[in-house]
Amino acid sequence: MRRLYIDFDGVVLDTIPPLYEKLGIDTSGVDNGSAEEKIQKFANYDYRNVVKDKYILNDSINCIKKLLDSKRFEISFLSHVHSLDEAIVKTKYLRRHFKDDTTIIIVPGKISKTKMVHSEGAILVDDFSSNLREWQEAGGIAVRFNQELESKGFKVIDKLDQLLDMFDENGDEIC
Repeated sequence: MRRLYIDFDGVVLDTIPPLYEKLGIDTSGVDNGSAEEKIQKFANYDYRNVVKDKYILNDSINCIKKLLDSKRFEISFLSHVHSLDEAIVKTKYLRRHFKDDTTIIIVPGKISKTKMVHSEGAILVDDFSSNLREWQEAGGIAVRFNQELESKGFKVIDKLDQLLDMFDENGDEIC
């Protein structure tokens, strides 16, 4: 059984577009203030407004249940947060869907995911390329989640249950 870490924002739920819209952050490259100002906006935001079932990405909740049923992976959620409130909202949401059959690892926004868990040989599914690059450099297996299947040099999926086609019953990669 291989360790599988699943990112939350942009993989389980499509929280980024509504969050940026509600915070008035332009994603087109227009300057919206300093990084610290953006982080402060994230830290003060009420995440209950975006952590909702209506933002489920590509049937992710059911796909994760399929992955759990396959018994191929030891599944954990690995999510960056900017505040304790964000961590609480995400944890409550995941527990509502997955009870105690997964681990939830909350990562402070300024710390690399590779510093929180043992990444060597483990799979990370994430939408953010820099997280995936760091993961690979630490000896992990990086899988990019992208609805347009843009790989940016990584293995890429647009539905989480596609991992069943990439890894066999032992969690080993299928060539």
